[in-house]
Amino acid sequence: MRISPNHLGALFMILAMAGFASNDATVKLLTEEIGVGQIMFFRGIILTGFAMLIAWRAKAISKVGKTLQPRVAARSFCELIAAICYLQALKQMPLANAAAILQCLPLAVTLGAALFMGEPVGWRRWSAIIAGFIGVMIIIQPGPNGFEDGAIYVVVAMLAASTRDLITKTIRSDVPAIVITLSTSALLTLGGAVLGTMERDWEMLTAPILFQLVLAALFLLGGYQFIVFAVRKADISYIAPFRYAGLLWATLLGIIVFATYPGPNVLMGGAIVVAAGLYSFYRERKRGQEPLSETTQPGAAEGGGLIARGEEDLLDHREKS
Repeated sequence: MRISPNHLGALFMILAMAGFASNDATVKLLTEEIGVGQIMFFRGIILTGFAMLIAWRAKAISKVGKTLQPRVAARSFCELIAAICYLQALKQMPLANAAAILQCLPLAVTLGAALFMGEPVGWRRWSAIIAGFIGVMIIIQPGPNGFEDGAIYVVVAMLAASTRDLITKTIRSDVPAIVITLSTSALLTLGGAVLGTMERDWEMLTAPILFQLVLAALFLLGGYQFIVFAVRKADISYIAPFRYAGLLWATLLGIIVFATYPGPNVLMGGAIVVAAGLYSFYRERKRGQEPLSETTQPGAAEGGGLIARGEEDLLDHREKS
């Protein structure tokens, strides 16, 4: 039986979300052994090397100087904030809880586009945005003492990631995606080194820790590649809703790896966030718009979906040759 391109793209998107969720689970295990800064530093080295290879193959090395452009730097800084906060959140809260809150990212981007970029948003999408943030509040369940630390971190990560996506849309089109990737991965590596020094938490990399670091990087790279396959095979407006499969993967891994089951508030709030996001995607598709958010999460962070877009740069170059 022949599978349609859109169905195949949806399958690739689901596999990409499995890669990102597996990365998050591996990183959460690593936070029990080494500091967040050290994780960022060593993964950043791996991803920077990978990005450099893509830039070299795409003959974009000559444009590396564009990483100094203010908007490129600002985008990279937002990615750095998102990565630090999301890793801190994974360290302090269940995987499914963090993933559920993060599903509000596309709605946050839509809100930012409406407030700061003049994007027309009708009452239906405004209703979806409000419902999504209500779902987040149900997940967080603020008590008399306010929000738990982990929840604050993941909310800040979501806001930083949405700002990153909005800034990305203002960067000039003559800046290759892989150049943006290089800026991001280099700053993440530097930020990890600084954070690790501040934490004073550098540990000797034992064989199991090194294995987990490599495994996390492989999960990320696998996620990036499946994103490329999904984008090449299918319509973006069709496959975008399948990013919510990440929540199912995170819940499943949380149960299998950490023996943590999502509470009723997480199930209810997550369902509201996903329903609101799917409705927003539906409205954008009906109006003929591409989904606004750029990546799946800030944890894709450590490089973002832009390494995948770097592969698209390489493909474009080959087609023009």
